Amino acid sequence: MDPLLLARAQFAANISFHILFPTINIALAWMLLFMRWRWLRTHDGAWLTAYRFWTKVFALSFALGVVSGITMSFQFGTNWPGYMERVGNIAGPLLGYEVLTAFFLEATFLGVMLFGHGRVGERMHLLATFLVAFGTSMSAFWILSLNSWMQTPTGFRIAEDGTFHVASWAQVVFNPSFPYRLTHMLLASGLTVAFLIAGVSAWQLLRGKANRSTPKALRTGLTLAAVLIPVQIFVGDLHGLNTLEHQPQKIAAMEGVWHTERAAPLLLFAWPDEAARENRFALGIPGGASLILRHDAQAEIKGLNEFPDAHPPVKPLFFGFRVMVGVGVLMLATSWAGVWLARRRGWQADALPRPLLWTLVAMTFSGWLATLAGWYVTEIGRQPFVVQGLVRTADVASNVPAPMIALTLSLYVTVYIALIVAYVAVIKYMAEKPEVLVEAARRAEAQGLHPAQVEGDPA
Repeated sequence: MDPLLLARAQFAANISFHILFPTINIALAWMLLFMRWRWLRTHDGAWLTAYRFWTKVFALSFALGVVSGITMSFQFGTNWPGYMERVGNIAGPLLGYEVLTAFFLEATFLGVMLFGHGRVGERMHLLATFLVAFGTSMSAFWILSLNSWMQTPTGFRIAEDGTFHVASWAQVVFNPSFPYRLTHMLLASGLTVAFLIAGVSAWQLLRGKANRSTPKALRTGLTLAAVLIPVQIFVGDLHGLNTLEHQPQKIAAMEGVWHTERAAPLLLFAWPDEAARENRFALGIPGGASLILRHDAQAEIKGLNEFPDAHPPVKPLFFGFRVMVGVGVLMLATSWAGVWLARRRGWQADALPRPLLWTLVAMTFSGWLATLAGWYVTEIGRQPFVVQGLVRTADVASNVPAPMIALTLSLYVTVYIALIVAYVAVIKYMAEKPEVLVEAARRAEAQGLHPAQVEGDPA
């Protein structure tokens, strides 16, 4: 087997597992801040119950995210030593800033957030929750800055020995695709958490395990999803235009455009045939791709023929993009229908139709599916380069034998599948036993609580 392909598959497996948890933690931390603030404003015990429950989900996700992130970083040395040799002067500091943010800011104040309620003042506890939320967002800031630089490199100079050096940190950090990628990812996190909260709440209602916080959590999740999904569609369009400007070969692969053409169709379905360089069983809207990408139905779109030796594989991008868009459309329809039905029934959670609740349950982890599909489009779309147009992936891979990579890849995948199953099982258990978690938290925090808190605590 090809060691380069195996090394890429191993890194893809690691990052696919890792990205699931920051995608939850980024937005969930801000949701916890919102719940905490609502509790302090209203002294409604339902918000405190919701805060306690979702704090435990956050802690579980944070632990898995940190552990998988450490594992992933090791591969820069084991499978991709040439990467750090060439661009370490740029990648190293950005990764270092992310580590400082994640370990020194998030981890420190996460301890206060988890164990300080009743032991520190209410304002301090609220501040700790804010700093955890701020830290998760800053971690995403640095990682996405580096990833965006690899897609649209700027602000560098190349020495005679081929190593990259910083010419302008401002241009490195705020490279052309960074604002779009960061915003797109933050919104993706928000949608992931919105459907996670709505799905878990719907499951509690269906199983008869709802508590006073369930209707509020369900309303919050549905409303957040309904607000964010149209914004995500708009930002996604802007991101696509930016990608067309800087990485036209990626767009050509996403749209299945083999030859430069005017009035390129928007393919709803096709089977890209890379050997024949054509699409089979194509079903599309004439001029649709040109209209969306150029805002002109007769505009010209560059085809893959313009990049004969430097374009990504077509099938993963073509289908990955359609999975992402399809899930997004389903999110739009579900959230808007859910808000409409809930408003008509006065937001009475127990009056919501069961088909809607089952749909929300089925979409609990839909944000993961959309995020992974989009991430594959982004990362595979940069191939055959690790730094777009400058450093080829094959040039920075290690010489580890293929059987060794295959063995470790198999072990990684086995462990990750087991951890994902365990994670979902724990979330299910927590959803079905919320009173156990809330009671444990209440007892742990009982001493030192403000009297109003004790009075408003449903536990």
